[in-house]
Amino acid sequence: MSTADPRHSVFPEWLRKGLDALYLGAGYLGGIFLVAIFVIMLSLSAGRPLGIDIPAGDDFTAWCMAACAFLALAHTFRSAELIRMGLVIDRLNGRARHIVEIACTAIGTVAVSYFAWYAIDMTWTSWKFNDVSQGVIAVKLWIPQMAMAVGLALLALAFADELIHVLFGGSPRYEKPPVSNDEEFIERIMESGA
Repeated sequence: MSTADPRHSVFPEWLRKGLDALYLGAGYLGGIFLVAIFVIMLSLSAGRPLGIDIPAGDDFTAWCMAACAFLALAHTFRSAELIRMGLVIDRLNGRARHIVEIACTAIGTVAVSYFAWYAIDMTWTSWKFNDVSQGVIAVKLWIPQMAMAVGLALLALAFADELIHVLFGGSPRYEKPPVSNDEEFIERIMESGA
């Protein structure tokens, strides 16, 4: 880790680039599922007046929505776009803040890993028992469940990645650095949709 830049990664450059590419790829995949939701919903809406029915369109939309949400989590976390409650931690400085950041990141890593483990177990069980959906079209349930399991596993990896970074003295990369000037402050407000 560079002492000049506390946001620098403790991992080798090739591993850092690989992990960031993995998170970004999952974010793009989540975006593709968002477009799929749009296409399916548009087809359902346009098909009604024409008497065209898309079987299980609602089921596919719901599965795409879950895939969109879970696959984009790791990229959203690493891009400092997840909602974060900073009422207490923003009032801390120095060593106290660093200790609280480590504790919060460790708790987050454990919690997300717990959910990822059971999501993977649920997907594996669905595959093992050949579970199928109850809708109009019988779809093997492990297929839509796979997006949730992969998304949570990537989020757990992103949390562990950040925990290691913070443990080795780096400043958290899951929060944006403080605003340095008025233009940057206005830009952040505009990005938030205010």
